[in-house]
Amino acid sequence: MNKFNDLSMKSDEVLRVELEEFRRQHRDLDEAIRALEEKGTSDFLTVKRFKQQKLRLKDRIQWIEDRLLPDIIA
Repeated sequence: MNKFNDLSMKSDEVLRVELEEFRRQHRDLDEAIRALEEKGTSDFLTVKRFKQQKLRLKDRIQWIEDRLLPDIIA
């Protein structure tokens, strides 16, 4: 079963709103990771978890973008 199956039933407008939210969350995680790494005393486990979350968000973002903007070969 497709892990993004729940997204396939949503309207394009709902997907656009979710896309913006996922992009914001991705940026927030990026800033949090950068802040932890700059601090020098960062918790490696927390950084690892944040990076994994970022990858999951990236996958969801890519899936939604592909759904909204299908690759059309002319």
